[in-house]
Amino acid sequence: MKYQLLIYIDEKLEASRSKQELEQRSEDYTTYTQELLKSGKMVGGDRLHPTSSAATVKLREGKRITTHGPFAETKEQLGGYYLVDCSNLDEALDWAAKCPGAKHGTMEVRPVYDLGPKPN
Repeated sequence: MKYQLLIYIDEKLEASRSKQELEQRSEDYTTYTQELLKSGKMVGGDRLHPTSSAATVKLREGKRITTHGPFAETKEQLGGYYLVDCSNLDEALDWAAKCPGAKHGTMEVRPVYDLGPKPN
């Protein structure tokens, strides 16, 4: 079963970190990613640009409405994700707990629907 490990962070807090803290955080994520890759559980994952670079799209009465970020005033924003293939939810939760994001933010673990074969 595939699970999305969503990493929520406080962008304002992250922006205030020292260069040394950011370098250590980067090393922690590299180590975690390598561990996931070695385990064969990692399907994919990426870091996201800040919400200020995002846009949303809605279709209302046939008209496209586009809004450029940032959006909702929330404490934490989606900062990145990993897609993992685990035997069960408990295993996915274990991987989420090992993620550096669990130490300084919030991890959301969500099962992914299998929509069948993917085009090549």
